[in-house]
Amino acid sequence: MTQQERWVVANAMISAVFFALSMATLTESTRQADKITTLPGQPAVRFNQYSGYITVDKMQGRALFYYFVEAETEPGSKPLVLWLNGGPGCSSVGAGAFCEHGPFKPSGDVLLQNNYSWNKGHYVPQLAQLIVKSKPPINLKGIAIGNPLLDFNTDFNSRAEYFWSHGLISDATLDIFNTVCNYSQIRRQLQRGFLTPECFRVNSHASLEIGKFVDAYDVTLDVCLSSIQSQSHVLERAAAAGVGEIDVCVEDETIRYLNRKDVQKAFHGRLVGVRTWSTCSDVVRYEMDNLEVPTTPILGQLLKSGLKVLVYSGDQDSVIPLIGTRKLVNGLAKEMGLNTTVPYSSWFQGRQVGGWTQVYGDALSFATIRGASHEAPFSQPERSLELFRAFLGGTPLPAHSTVAY
Repeated sequence: MTQQERWVVANAMISAVFFALSMATLTESTRQADKITTLPGQPAVRFNQYSGYITVDKMQGRALFYYFVEAETEPGSKPLVLWLNGGPGCSSVGAGAFCEHGPFKPSGDVLLQNNYSWNKGHYVPQLAQLIVKSKPPINLKGIAIGNPLLDFNTDFNSRAEYFWSHGLISDATLDIFNTVCNYSQIRRQLQRGFLTPECFRVNSHASLEIGKFVDAYDVTLDVCLSSIQSQSHVLERAAAAGVGEIDVCVEDETIRYLNRKDVQKAFHGRLVGVRTWSTCSDVVRYEMDNLEVPTTPILGQLLKSGLKVLVYSGDQDSVIPLIGTRKLVNGLAKEMGLNTTVPYSSWFQGRQVGGWTQVYGDALSFATIRGASHEAPFSQPERSLELFRAFLGGTPLPAHSTVAY
């Protein structure tokens, strides 16, 4: 993915059992108007797609854009999953649907079918809390949040340890992070538009050692050189399309695709307030100080209301490292008096370890996805899909390899 830091992209799933958040609120005529006939370059599929706008403030002329994809089989009986990307200000359509787990991924002028799409079978805690409190006709069952910002200081201050443990910074730089200026101080100052000389020195040391050719969202993955050097697409098309290969320039591909006029027309979309579509935007002015509001207390309230909560981490993400997330989930379990029911252990996807997991009580789970980035389905689609299936089905993650040794 690109080097542009998006503060924090909190991937999230909300599972409900009725198509209630969009299509059920629309009239039949609107539903048909929102139905996508076909997207340019799209392969033939047997499921329906819809997209359009849902008005949220008629007086102010405000609306939310949605993209809905039916399940490939028996869509009427499948759970509804609402996916939201964070940022703040990043697109759930561009970043989520086209770069992570949607039915298609852009490749040049066409769309390729995603074999691991999820229609095969820090907004989220607050949204779930609102649903629980307001009691609308939505049978909310649980939430899953990936690489989420749960606590400002804990999450951001785990970055330095993560960088050091992965060999990206020196012992000396780790020491000045711990003694001179930590990452939460740097982030807080950047939000206010300045850095003190001490924090500037620490940040400069780290940036120099890490370099610009390491993607903070996945420290082991190659970077898209065209994004960094503003040059033409440099990856070999054959390599990008190879079996098991990850197209690290898929975000560039998505930006080009979604800026096509014929694509925007097919999507029933229009640009408002901007000349070109981008993955992330500051058109909506977010209150950045809200990043410091901890969300673990809300997770506790949701658990008390009977919801299932899964917190998962791609273990190659340095933006919101698993170090802080695991500590916070464990602390939440202790605070609520939840005993460990599944000890910390590996889980499997096919023949290989998919990650590690720990379950507290019967409702709170933590899991890592081995080799996954901040946007886990982008870099580990098979393992992410395995985790998603288990969460949606309410079943344990596979504890054993499918191969006998």
